[in-house]
Amino acid sequence: MAKGDYVGDFEQLVLLAVLRLGDGAYGMAVRREIEANSNRSVSLGAIYATLDRLEEKGLVSSALGPAARERRDRARRFFKVRAPGIRALQNALAALDRMRWGVPGLEGGPGRA
Repeated sequence: MAKGDYVGDFEQLVLLAVLRLGDGAYGMAVRREIEANSNRSVSLGAIYATLDRLEEKGLVSSALGPAARERRDRARRFFKVRAPGIRALQNALAALDRMRWGVPGLEGGPGRA
């Protein structure tokens, strides 16, 4: 795996949140999804910095949605995970599974949760 293909733990959370949200993946929704499912408080700035970095790596793409009156006619930026992002996430999760395989006290391993 090339250096740019590696995704860290927070990047993994962001990619998973974008995937879970589907077409509704914009910055604040990603933040809420991570906070609701990880017991971790994160800043919106950290979310956008990570999304920007993932987009630079080619792992996600973004597009502006329609302008919204409740947002003072500003458009939301929606994100989608691209195929390389899926592969990078799968590789990272598989590496964790391989590392924990056979470690006393940790459940799981290849094919087990």
